[in-house]
Amino acid sequence: MSSPRIAFVGTGAQGAGIGADLIRAGLDVTFIEQWPAHVEAMRANGITVHLPTETQNTPVDALHLCEVATLRAPFDIVFVLVKAYDTRWAVELIAPHLAPDGLVVGLQNGMSLDDIAEIVGAERTIGAVIEMASNMFEPGVVTRQNAPENSWFAVGGIVPSAQARAHEVQAVLRHAGVVEVSADIRSSKWMKLVANAGELVPSAILDETLFDAVRMPGVHEFMIECGKEAARAAVADGSTLVPIFGLTHDQVTGPDQYAADLLGEVLDKYSLPDTRTTVLHDWMKGRHSEYREVNGLVVDVLERVGEAAPVNAHVVEIARRIEAGELERGRH
Repeated sequence: MSSPRIAFVGTGAQGAGIGADLIRAGLDVTFIEQWPAHVEAMRANGITVHLPTETQNTPVDALHLCEVATLRAPFDIVFVLVKAYDTRWAVELIAPHLAPDGLVVGLQNGMSLDDIAEIVGAERTIGAVIEMASNMFEPGVVTRQNAPENSWFAVGGIVPSAQARAHEVQAVLRHAGVVEVSADIRSSKWMKLVANAGELVPSAILDETLFDAVRMPGVHEFMIECGKEAARAAVADGSTLVPIFGLTHDQVTGPDQYAADLLGEVLDKYSLPDTRTTVLHDWMKGRHSEYREVNGLVVDVLERVGEAAPVNAHVVEIARRIEAGELERGRH
């Protein structure tokens, strides 16, 4: 594909930072965003991305959600970076503006593959795994803690016809980081969920950075237990334990040891002293988080096969109570 038209639906910290990399590489990229102040800030001043060693400002073409209906030229590749629970409406929004052979890439946490495929077809669905840390508290401004050379992605199709085109997504996404084509993207996404189950919500419940939370007594062990249950759920759901984030095939053993090794890899490579997880960012902003789509999925999958996930169930209940206003996050 030469000079594809690209859209990012959801341009928060991750989407805006990645999209800016693609624009700076000379690609045709449109931002589609639901936060009005963020759209107006980007229109006025571009997107500012603070990287570990430099700050970049990039002019962007940003649209409000309500302006999508005015689009005429179709998109060849659409990256979806909204929260997992917003996937269906976001894909329905953009589907009429997708080229007949266009691809939708779910660059998200959680298992959103089937939601996308039900709307645009499996042959146009590309799953993706992302490992980088960013935050945004001010419209138009991103702090990205991993430069492109230290950011990692995996992409892949869920049917052979889509898998044959995964390299098209790899070619554009490589401007934002290292991109691998996964031979089994569903399993790769489950492996990311194994890591997320351990790190995202538990550290947010404590109202701590990931770096500080994991150093509290018993927390690292608790996170590993969350990951172990998630790895068992992945297998129960029909997926295979596969190496991601730099793990080797030799490190892929049973679910329990794999969960511990994977979490260790994430904490070693992607946990900086000021890294707050996406769940904590959501709660700091008064927003709903993805705890149901991560830890809740582990509980649901194991329940379907007659197994319990008591550690993840405990996390889900505490998160539910925090979001309901019944508990304050922090140490208790």
